[in-house]
Amino acid sequence: MQIHEIQPNNKPQKKKRIGRGGKRGTYSGRGIKGQKARAGRKMPPAIRELIKRYPKLRGYKFSALKSVLSVNLDAIEKNFKEGEEVTSAALVDKGVVRREKGKNPLVKVLGRGEIKKAVTVSCATSKSAKEKIEAAGGKVTEK
Repeated sequence: MQIHEIQPNNKPQKKKRIGRGGKRGTYSGRGIKGQKARAGRKMPPAIRELIKRYPKLRGYKFSALKSVLSVNLDAIEKNFKEGEEVTSAALVDKGVVRREKGKNPLVKVLGRGEIKKAVTVSCATSKSAKEKIEAAGGKVTEK
């Protein structure tokens, strides 16, 4: 026996069609009167309800707040070698951070952990991270 020869034991049950004469007549399981007994759309569409609930605000909207990912010094110490440049693209290549919507994310280096390698950081840095990087012999060049 092969995979294309396998068949189910039970035949698929057919959906019961009601309201077409025969045993189920007149109301056809719908009760007597009311919104649910009528033909056509029985309830308002859910999407229209959601659209109606949105606040009616005017004008052009744009998001000035972009998400900024944080990377600590211990991650840089672990993933980068002496003299390498730390950029958002390099962090994505090393697998420290992920791309967001196909683009390299904005990254800020924070000061948790120790760093002993002299690296060049081309991202936003916190004050404590900048001090630790420069103490290790590295450079911080924010773009």
